Amino acid sequence: MERRESAQERVAELTGRVASVQAKVDDATGRRDRQQQELDAETASVSKERGLVADAVPADLMKLYEKIREQQGGVGAARLYQRRCEGCHIELNITEVNEVRAAAADAVVRCENCRRILVRTPESGL
Repeated sequence: MERRESAQERVAELTGRVASVQAKVDDATGRRDRQQQELDAETASVSKERGLVADAVPADLMKLYEKIREQQGGVGAARLYQRRCEGCHIELNITEVNEVRAAAADAVVRCENCRRILVRTPESGL
């Protein structure tokens, strides 16, 4: 009889623990599902925005970008920041900087190292 009572107490204790763990699992699952919904909404928004921007880019440039993006693991263009390509993180030598500086504002310039399209900004160091 004593063993039976001890076993029943143990079962009750374990049942309580299972309920506690299940509550934590349910909470984590709910948080995961909410975060997944937020990510899905953000992905849809960014995809829509990307589509609008992509429509404004000339077809030949978009084709080049997509080709480079495929080759470079998802990044086809990189900002030129303080004479450094932010795609490969290599600083352009003076000859490359002068070539980029001399290029027309609407010319497509590429990094000699990683071949990504360089996006020139006021912080490019030109």
